[in-house]
Amino acid sequence: MRGKTLMHEHVLVDFAGAEVASPSRYDVADVVRAALPKLREVRAQGFDTFVECTPAYLGRDPRLLQRLAKKSGLRFLTNTGWYGANNDKHLPKIAWKLSAEEIAALWIREAREGIEGSGVRPAFQKLGVDAGPLSEIDRKLIVAGCVCFQATGLRMHVHTGKGAAADILEELARCGVPASAYVWVHAQNETDGGVHAAAAKAGAFVELDGVNARSMDAHARAVTELVGQGYLGHVLISQDSGWYRVGEPGGGQFNGFTFLWDSFVPELRKRGLTEAQVRALLVENPARVLAPGLKNAIESRA
Repeated sequence: MRGKTLMHEHVLVDFAGAEVASPSRYDVADVVRAALPKLREVRAQGFDTFVECTPAYLGRDPRLLQRLAKKSGLRFLTNTGWYGANNDKHLPKIAWKLSAEEIAALWIREAREGIEGSGVRPAFQKLGVDAGPLSEIDRKLIVAGCVCFQATGLRMHVHTGKGAAADILEELARCGVPASAYVWVHAQNETDGGVHAAAAKAGAFVELDGVNARSMDAHARAVTELVGQGYLGHVLISQDSGWYRVGEPGGGQFNGFTFLWDSFVPELRKRGLTEAQVRALLVENPARVLAPGLKNAIESRA
């Protein structure tokens, strides 16, 4: 990893549902018009890697990211996997018919051959589950993610509903997969810091990724608590910001990505984090988490 990384952001999302979402529903030039100024802002802040977490059937578009990489100077990472959160609205119908191993085979094929003929290969898995306990379909997705991890090494970045993290860790253990394969996306939704610490102690990565002006105090407190307990190496931060909203005029309100560096990092410094610790959060930890898939990055010079 060369520099600072935004670990969880979005360029475009289409919430219409798995049977409706399609590139035919938006104009790529319009998306570029809306997104490019926001991306250039964070490039000017010294970020060079943008982890684009929009999954399949929700607007994942590797060709759009190729275009934005060339124009913005950022490199992008995209994903494989399926998203079972939001009451399964974004799962294809075949998710219920296929076994976990058959689902994993589809993701492994993308990892090895590329996504939808684009030539772009995923750098991580993006999964989603609803609140715990895990439903049957959500558990199947986690098992599929374990199979894919064992075949590819790509970590499982899991949008995790409240109360599901412990179930996920238990399922990983049953599959013989280390907890370090799991990135707990949206961990801030679990407000019990003891649960965060338990996951970090097990070896998972705790991603506090909804940083914004309203949540800054809670996020800063969660980060400093984990750092104070000795779990700095297991903490990731980002904003879950953006994005072009398919179906809204002009893509709706496209929020930027600069708050993390302009406001949140200074707040962490005020609360005692050192420059070395800030570097760990923005450079070293992302580099370790993403290492298995960095060779698949969409480079700005491509």
